[in-house]
Amino acid sequence: MKRILSALVLAMVPIALASPAMAAGMQAPAANGVSIALFLVVIAITLGITWWAARRTRTASDFYTAGGQITGLQNGLAIAGDAMSAGALLGLTALVCSKGFDGLFYAVGYTTGLPIVVFLMAGRMRRLGRFTFIDVVGARLDSASIRIFSACASLIIVLFYLVAQMVGAGQLIEILFGIDYLYAVLLVGALMVLYVTFGGMMATTWVQIVKAVLMISGCALLCFLVLRQTGFSYGTLLADSVSVHTAGPAILAPTSFAKNPLSAFSLGIALMLGTAGLPHVLMRFFTVPDERAARSSVLWATILMNAFYAMIFIIGFGALYLLRKQPQLFDAHGGLVGGGNTAALHLAYVLGGNPLFGFLAAVAFATILAVVAGLTLSGASSISHDIYGSLTRARHGEAQDSKAEMKVMKVAVVVIGALAVILSLAFRTQNIAYMISLAFSISCSSTFPVLILAIYWKRFTTLGALCGGGAGLAASLLLTILGPSIWVTVLGHAAPAVPIDPPAIITVPLAFAVSIVVSLLERSPAHATPMSELT
Repeated sequence: MKRILSALVLAMVPIALASPAMAAGMQAPAANGVSIALFLVVIAITLGITWWAARRTRTASDFYTAGGQITGLQNGLAIAGDAMSAGALLGLTALVCSKGFDGLFYAVGYTTGLPIVVFLMAGRMRRLGRFTFIDVVGARLDSASIRIFSACASLIIVLFYLVAQMVGAGQLIEILFGIDYLYAVLLVGALMVLYVTFGGMMATTWVQIVKAVLMISGCALLCFLVLRQTGFSYGTLLADSVSVHTAGPAILAPTSFAKNPLSAFSLGIALMLGTAGLPHVLMRFFTVPDERAARSSVLWATILMNAFYAMIFIIGFGALYLLRKQPQLFDAHGGLVGGGNTAALHLAYVLGGNPLFGFLAAVAFATILAVVAGLTLSGASSISHDIYGSLTRARHGEAQDSKAEMKVMKVAVVVIGALAVILSLAFRTQNIAYMISLAFSISCSSTFPVLILAIYWKRFTTLGALCGGGAGLAASLLLTILGPSIWVTVLGHAAPAVPIDPPAIITVPLAFAVSIVVSLLERSPAHATPMSELT
């Protein structure tokens, strides 16, 4: 294991050194010795964590849940690390930089999702589950059929989220270091497979913790440097931003969402409830020893996420104001050199030169690695534990079954990693933010209704779960295809067949209604154990 990790680090050195600059014609910033060194240091730290974790990962419990020994604070940092992705930092900063307050709508939606989890689900999930959230559903409903459905829904969600992150990683490395997109994606895929295959949840958790600390530290430094430019007055920063933006005071109001409030409300539902159905987030509740630690971890995650997204308010408007004072950073069409998603990186260069630029670039890459590792682990767990395990557990003993699951798990990690690389090449030109919002929309329309009803409604039946979850899953996919983002943007039609995008305002009530109606109409009594007896 140590030799493999060392070889990978050495293999990355010539690739990084061979990268000349961020992009052709870019005048600032560019890859240099400082940024390359910081990049390699961060990667070496994460690989060292993987080697350390691999020596402590021996059982299925260690692999899936880090042995359930992660503390509330550590797990809170890891959950926050999942949410504080490079897409959040780079994407939201870019949105605020270009549109002002409209870009902050997403931040509000993300931060309101975790309180829903802590009040409705965290404690009960930790009490009932073993490795994944599907264990919780299996405790209430017919295990085999519902596990297979839930695992398939989880894989679809994970795949959308994972491909979006892989595309973002490839584009980030391509822009920063001039590496061809194919090799950038292959590098991310190789690191991802190493993290999960050898280190499991222990490595994934600690990579996310390190990344969360680095992300918060980097953002705090950016905020300090931005506010220093305005005399530490946020009001002055907003006034300066209004003075340089072509829209003027309109950037301080939610103008875009006011034009289509129904879609805005639907997006809010997707962002808030979608968090409570993301498999890689829910899996974290089984890494702590008890219910109290599960609730504590969500409390810490909420505090850290709110702090992070509050800093985005400052960083975004700082980029909006300060970058417009640097005309060399814009092309002939008025767009940022290197693309709109590089606003935070440009800001780091303007405020701190190559060292701060290199640090933020390395943190952004580590962020992507941590998120894709968590997603891959969640997807592979669905295959090994929830599908393979549920089908074979009746025929084999627990010990033999555990060993077989571990083998299937590692094969699944490699397969998912390879599939993610292939799909990231096919979806290279697609909108990353949209793919992530689609994952949230599918999550709140399929896994969330089934999970919440399984926890709280004793008359919920397996047929109701299959029909309701299936209806929500199918409807969210179909209406998304008929919506503006695919029907118009991708397929080229003049107008969308369904104007609401994302369709969560339709699909979430549909999933709940079908689940409840089918459960009530089913003649045979629920053959599941009432939740009151389980708790």
